[in-house]
Amino acid sequence: MTEESTRSAAERPPLRPPAGPTDTAGGGRTRPGLCSVTFRRLPAAEVARRAADAGLEVIEWGADVHAPAGEPGTVRAVREISDRYGLVCCSYGSYFRATPAELAAFPAVARAAVLLGAPRVRVWAGGTGSRSALPDERHETVRCLREAARIAADHGLELAPEFHGQTLTDTVASTVRLLDEVGADNVRTYWQPPQDTPDEQALAGLVELGDRVTAVHVFSWWPGNNRLPLADRGDLWTAALGLLAGRGVEALLEFVPGDDTAVLAREAETLRRAAGQTSSIST
Repeated sequence: MTEESTRSAAERPPLRPPAGPTDTAGGGRTRPGLCSVTFRRLPAAEVARRAADAGLEVIEWGADVHAPAGEPGTVRAVREISDRYGLVCCSYGSYFRATPAELAAFPAVARAAVLLGAPRVRVWAGGTGSRSALPDERHETVRCLREAARIAADHGLELAPEFHGQTLTDTVASTVRLLDEVGADNVRTYWQPPQDTPDEQALAGLVELGDRVTAVHVFSWWPGNNRLPLADRGDLWTAALGLLAGRGVEALLEFVPGDDTAVLAREAETLRRAAGQTSSIST
């Protein structure tokens, strides 16, 4: 699910050292972070400042507003902003759909990810749900993902489709099948609780995906897309992040209630508790 300059020198905060190369894998620890699309109406510097102030460690920059692939100057500036606030760019939210119509644009996406310092590109697995896709359409999506994975590998990148409705990763079974069909070592998947799915069923799907999960989009929706505080589904997230513990995944907050920046610190604290981590915010 996905919905998206700099200050004057006098307004800028003191430089915080960015995480070094050995920190990018998190040492097997779940790293809490933010999808920039959560606050897509804010400038990138403000998003980064608020994420850092909330004690988050990583960020997924979105291509739709903050880091467009066709604007390398903007992408470089966003990388500098991440470094300034001590945030690691864990992924590039590209909005690339694995279809023949978009495949030619993927090299620019990969280059933008490299400029950001992101090790992973988030993509969408086509434009049709698994129950509606005809065999030829599924074949084309697999082919495009395989080619995108090859280009990503040439740039030292991982590729990961979002676990998203109206794509071929809209169910666990279709996601597993798709990853097997693509057959690339640098392709894994995101996970998020499917809409209106009870906790037990959602967690069973996460178990089935196993170590193929590279990151999760974290939110608390129920029923439908009604946005609740993360704590309202705290049991789900404590269990989910417990299943993922030790795998070095990123847990990325997405779509907080009311798109309200004032609740970010609270949601980040809930996320850290669910991941079994103590607060990094001084009180």
